[in-house]
Amino acid sequence: MILFFDELMNKNITELNISRIYHHQILIKNKMLMKREHSTDRPCPTLQMMTFSFCKQFDECMMRIYNTVYQYIKYLNHQNIVLSTIIKSVGIHIMTIQEAKQIRVADYLQSLGYSPVKQQGESLWYKSPFRQETEASFKVNVNRNLWFDYGLGKGGNIIALAQELYYSDHVPYLLRKIAEQAPHIRPVSFSFRQQASEPSFQQLEVGELKHPALLRYLQERGIDTALAKSECKELHFIHNGKPYFAIGFPNVAGGFEMRNQFFKGSIAPKDITHIRQSGEPREKCLVFEGMTDYLSFLTLRKRNCPTMPNLDGQDYVILNSTANVPKAIDVLHGYGRIHCLLDNDEAGRRAYQELAIEFDRRIRDFSHNYHGHKDLNDFLYGKRQNLTVNPPLRNIVKPKKKGLGL
Repeated sequence: MILFFDELMNKNITELNISRIYHHQILIKNKMLMKREHSTDRPCPTLQMMTFSFCKQFDECMMRIYNTVYQYIKYLNHQNIVLSTIIKSVGIHIMTIQEAKQIRVADYLQSLGYSPVKQQGESLWYKSPFRQETEASFKVNVNRNLWFDYGLGKGGNIIALAQELYYSDHVPYLLRKIAEQAPHIRPVSFSFRQQASEPSFQQLEVGELKHPALLRYLQERGIDTALAKSECKELHFIHNGKPYFAIGFPNVAGGFEMRNQFFKGSIAPKDITHIRQSGEPREKCLVFEGMTDYLSFLTLRKRNCPTMPNLDGQDYVILNSTANVPKAIDVLHGYGRIHCLLDNDEAGRRAYQELAIEFDRRIRDFSHNYHGHKDLNDFLYGKRQNLTVNPPLRNIVKPKKKGLGL
């Protein structure tokens, strides 16, 4: 900074000197002209005034100003050098927000003694560092370097993590805490051994849904069996040496969600179900938690609008588990409008919060339309449930017409 100021001052002084020489030449010329015009030795008032030059006084004034500013900047620079020397001598590094964000959240957690218990795709799952728990509910997306705690319903970057760890919103303090931990942070990689075991479901056979017991189960849940036949399969398999059959709902990875009157499970691999309509890409996508919620929606739409249900006016994503929210996020990025019909319970609220963080203004919550019911299927066949937890207000959208308002 001192060098820059020196160059600037020298440049301005040079310009002043050139200007002074130029004006001095003009004054001399005018003096000679006036002498010839008057042709007398008598003093001329105008000539006397021109003999006095302001250039020198102006230069001196500017030099005093420059010198004052120069000395002040020099003093500040000296103070900065002294401060930097002190900071370096005691080993303190003033970390910036951008520097903090470059630290991998997984590496930071590892330096604090927190290790993941499992990995799903690009997500590492931890037992929450904020409380004691037996099941992992804290997720870190390693590609996006973001975390989300399903117990808190909060997430974000490493600064947001430090806010929860150190109980403070004061950013300089948080940066100092991160900087203090920085010497202990090392890049780490994780591997999880796959336990070899025999498949739980053997001799799987997939066919058309037609077994009377399965159709009766759907009818008892209020679901239109004709719609269910077009969306589901009938599965026959051996489990622990015994034959079983169930309704099968396929996912994008080739696995199935299974239901019958006495059994609820899945055949690996477990994944989301993404139903895309043929023709032009749809702008809107509806998100459900499970297969019965999706089938309940189709039934309600057909019941309320029998002549024009418009079932193919939008695409559908069925999570098949709230743990599959990260997988749903990947496919939902292509939609301009995302409507959620998730369960009215803690898991459903956490799933919606995670989606809302990702999609913000593109997403809407329609669970208010079946408030007082655990899920859309309970709403379909009129089963009300006393919810012990008072849900926080979400982005409620009132229906424009009778039905779910979708």
